[in-house]
Amino acid sequence: MRTLQKIIVCLLCWIPVCAFSQSVQWRYIENYKDMAIDQMRRYRIPASITLAQGLIESGAGKSRLATEAHNHFGIKVGGTWSGPYIVMADDRPDDRFRKYRNDSESFEDHSKFLANGQRYRFLFNLKITDYKGWAHGLKKAGYATNPRYAEMLIGTIERYNLQQFDSYTKGRYHARSGNSEMGSAFFSQHIVYKINKNYMIIANSGDTWESVSRETGVSVRKLRRYNERPKGSLLQAGDIVYLEKKRTKADKAYKGIPHVVKPGESLYDISQRYGIRLKYIYKLNALSEDYVPQNGDLIWLR
Repeated sequence: MRTLQKIIVCLLCWIPVCAFSQSVQWRYIENYKDMAIDQMRRYRIPASITLAQGLIESGAGKSRLATEAHNHFGIKVGGTWSGPYIVMADDRPDDRFRKYRNDSESFEDHSKFLANGQRYRFLFNLKITDYKGWAHGLKKAGYATNPRYAEMLIGTIERYNLQQFDSYTKGRYHARSGNSEMGSAFFSQHIVYKINKNYMIIANSGDTWESVSRETGVSVRKLRRYNERPKGSLLQAGDIVYLEKKRTKADKAYKGIPHVVKPGESLYDISQRYGIRLKYIYKLNALSEDYVPQNGDLIWLR
């Protein structure tokens, strides 16, 4: 882990993280990363591509196709498929989609669908780490009709740092920050996400500031400041832990798009989700120090 720049930011009062410990996107990645890596090793399809397609096509596992048919990739009946199916409206009101016995069968069929499809054959000439080439190639081959499909895949991969799984070797997951590599057993249990150009992890049960510091090379003092947490606060499972100083505003993708406050959500929750320092959320929205967010309030992010 490269040495990080010193921060100049006031230590603000801690408000517990609660809203994002159950993020469906992060849970989906944690649940299915091993399946994606296994498919990559056997079929040479980047794990990042498989995970990104699954996140998009299945709504992070929450779509009807995923919950009722274990279909994570929106694959329709066709070709040599003779198995069960469910009927859903898509291009037509009575489109038929493949139904699988379990999630593993869906991931396997997705790999075979690409590996055995003539129109996708050219993709297997690309490097396993060329997720951008794969994304544009899938759009070119007609996997989806959305004209922004390639950009959606690339954005998802980079937002959640899924490309780290394309460099899986010898039982270790790799995540890069600058020119340095983090690759201990700690990172086999902690996915390194990239939010708003900053690296972060989600704490597991038993993690402490000291243990995270020891494995990442970021001092306890900096970890607390980066995450705007006071001395004496304890890490809990599900807490977001930034390894770098948060930004002054959200990614440009959120320009003109406010965050809608959900019940029980705090400004600290929002600052951690988008990787923005808390004081800049106050500044961006001209909020008073005694402001308490209410359900439905709009919070501007840049």
